[in-house]
Order: sequence, then C-alpha cells, then structure tokens
Amino acid sequence: MLSAFLTGLLLGFSLIIAIGAQNTFVLRQGIGNNHIFYIVLFCAISDAILIIIGISGVSYFINGLSTQISDWLFGFSAIWLSGYGILRVKALFRNDKAIIIDEKLNKNLSSSLLLASIITFANPHVYIDTMVLIGAVSQQFLGENKFAFGFGAILASFIFFFSLGYGARLLIPIMQSPNSWRVLDVVVAIIMFSIAISLAYSGNWI
Repeated sequence: MLSAFLTGLLLGFSLIIAIGAQNTFVLRQGIGNNHIFYIVLFCAISDAILIIIGISGVSYFINGLSTQISDWLFGFSAIWLSGYGILRVKALFRNDKAIIIDEKLNKNLSSSLLLASIITFANPHVYIDTMVLIGAVSQQFLGENKFAFGFGAILASFIFFFSLGYGARLLIPIMQSPNSWRVLDVVVAIIMFSIAISLAYSGNWI
C-alpha cells in the first residue's frame, strides 16, 4: 500500500512540476497575492477531479477519442496560449504605474477563477497527464492499493500548488519594482510561446 502511495505521489510530482501555463499563472497570482488561496485550491481540486475520473477507468474510453481529436485540441490550445503570450508582451509597454502589483492584479475573485479554469481546462496536457496517463498507471493496482495510488497523486497536486502559490510571496519585495514585473512578463511570454509552438508541432499545425 505504501509502495502504491509513493508511486502515485512521485508520478504526480513528475507530471506537474514542469513549468507550464497553469503554473506560471499560479506563480503570478501568488506574487501579486491575488486571491491565491482560492486559486491554488481550485487548481488542486481540478487536478483531483480529473485524477479520480482517470483512475475510475474512464481513461480507457477517452484514449481513442483523444487520439482522434488531438490535432484540433492541440491547435486550439496553441492559439490560446499564443494570445496569452501576446498579452504579456503588451504589458511590457505599459507605464510604470500600471505595473505596480496592486494595480496590475486588481481582479475580482470570479474573473480570477474564470481565467484559472480556462488555463486549466484548455490545456490538453492536463487531460493526458491526469485522466489518461495517471488513469492508465493506476490500473496495475487493485482495491486499497489503487486508492493509495490515487491519494498520492492527488496529494502531490495539493502540495505543489500550495507551495508554489504561497512560496511566490517571498518574491513580493523584489516584484515591487516595475522592471521586475517586466522581466516576469518576458519569462511568461517566452514560456507561453514555447508551449504554443510545441503544441502546434504536436498537432501537426507546423
């Protein structure tokens, strides 16, 4: 049972630790202290739901479907991520006052959660990692071991997102500088464009 738990925990970390659209969004919200508890809780619960669906066996049914529509799914995600990258590039040319943390991330809770949901569920890798890959690996376990495996994978998401969100607060003194925000915007834009290109390539769009 412990072995199954550790397998789920390590697999969960290995899949989620890579910097992506969702992680950079959480990092940015954490630095700005913008509804961070609700953002990280939403991301962790979203992962948990998808993992549960995958472990329950749905991965077998969606595996063929995801293959059929993967090109369109990757293409749509590439376009959306490119748009997010363009927004970050545009932010570079705003005046200094617009880059101050309190003003730059002055969004209400509903709009922040809406953006988090789009970033989370518009990413095809979320479904591939949680519902398909974790779901497929879980099939080697039975009974309590499968539960332990799923708990480990879900716990990895909660630990990661809460650590990322609240750990980002340590950067607040640095990010009070407008130039620091510009650097972050450049990094985020590069990541978004890189992921978009990778998705477009995977979807045979380029």
